[in-house]
Amino acid sequence: MRHVAVIGSGPAGYYTAEACQKVFGDQVRVDIIDRLPVPFGLIRTGVAPDHQSIKGVSRRYEAVALTDNVRFVGNVTLGRDVSIDELRALYDAVVLATGAPHDRKLDIPGAGLPGVVGSAAFVGWYNGHPDFADLDPPLDGPAVVIGNGNVALDVARVLAKTQDEFEGSDIVTHALGALRGGHVDTITILGRRGPHQIAMTPKELGELGELRRATPLVSPADLPPAEDDTVLDPGQRKSVGHLRRFAQGMPDKPIRIVFDFFAMPVAIEGDGKVERVIVERTALGLDGNAHGTGETYAVPAGLVVSCIGYRTPPIDGVPYDDKAGRFANLDGRVLPGLYAVGWARRGPTGTIGTNRPDGFAIAEKIAEDVGEGSEKAGRPGLDALLAGRGVELVTFRDWQKIDAAEIAAARIGAPREKFVSVDAMLGARKS
Repeated sequence: MRHVAVIGSGPAGYYTAEACQKVFGDQVRVDIIDRLPVPFGLIRTGVAPDHQSIKGVSRRYEAVALTDNVRFVGNVTLGRDVSIDELRALYDAVVLATGAPHDRKLDIPGAGLPGVVGSAAFVGWYNGHPDFADLDPPLDGPAVVIGNGNVALDVARVLAKTQDEFEGSDIVTHALGALRGGHVDTITILGRRGPHQIAMTPKELGELGELRRATPLVSPADLPPAEDDTVLDPGQRKSVGHLRRFAQGMPDKPIRIVFDFFAMPVAIEGDGKVERVIVERTALGLDGNAHGTGETYAVPAGLVVSCIGYRTPPIDGVPYDDKAGRFANLDGRVLPGLYAVGWARRGPTGTIGTNRPDGFAIAEKIAEDVGEGSEKAGRPGLDALLAGRGVELVTFRDWQKIDAAEIAAARIGAPREKFVSVDAMLGARKS
């Protein structure tokens, strides 16, 4: 028998558990450990609430979770309730599937001013993550979104939508109310490079052109000659096609979403709160990177959301690659018996589906390293350790009770109303 502990219940964690089932059959026991009482990681708290079709992948994870040899162990915090060394002593393999939940630091003067938030916090706020439920972002006046990826588009779209456009989404009520009462009139999306270098996918870009009260705007001067688009791959070419459509003129609406390309934020200023972003105009060098030109200007802002990437938080005793913002590893191997998968292994790249082959690759490495398994205590050993420390673990059956309570509490037109505190989640499983 092989005993495997997976830290993190997002896509990388569940794909790894599924892969272990395929590789080892019934000769494996997998415990998926998460600090929250609810599973699915970024599917629950990272994917935009108005993208419900993407969230549907959780049904696949649920099928894995309900099998006899995979168990969800929620409400257990690594480092507080159990250590990595203790888990390595209990299990044949420990897999770090913790993702990259921390924002990459915006390292410019003024980044600490009130009104400057990272995308992890802002997205967590409107998605009901307990860590960010009390964020209370300022939503009056202009907003600046830093970044040229899909997260930046998600933030801009959520800021711009009407309440009716959120029908069918699982945006939490506190965020919906704040957005309804806000007065964001301009959303500027800053990108250091140009339209050909964006990391925005066609679907997400196209959605901006369909918003009821917002108009996306692109300066024709920022676009390269149309014939240059032929060097792009089909998806990128379609994305740039949306930008070209936005540059041709869109219907005038109350909110403007302004794409400001070749624009590098160099400082944030304000008297006790953010009031403006100082931007330096850039140009692309022969290396394809953006270089400052010395020309600066100010963009008004009452809210700044930094969407410049994510990092995996370090864990005591685990080798860490500070430059890459992930665990140091060689093809997923970190230390004997310790592995990393998903964003914790490769950094925040790829789609949700990218984690599936990643999980299978790690399962194969575990098979190579573990062989027939050992006499380690595994699941019973963890249960005894946590019971001795008074830790109240949450099972997948408990999550199903929480899930049912959230669905029952849904406002009209919404699939659920998420609990936004751990205490509320724990209370719901007992009702």
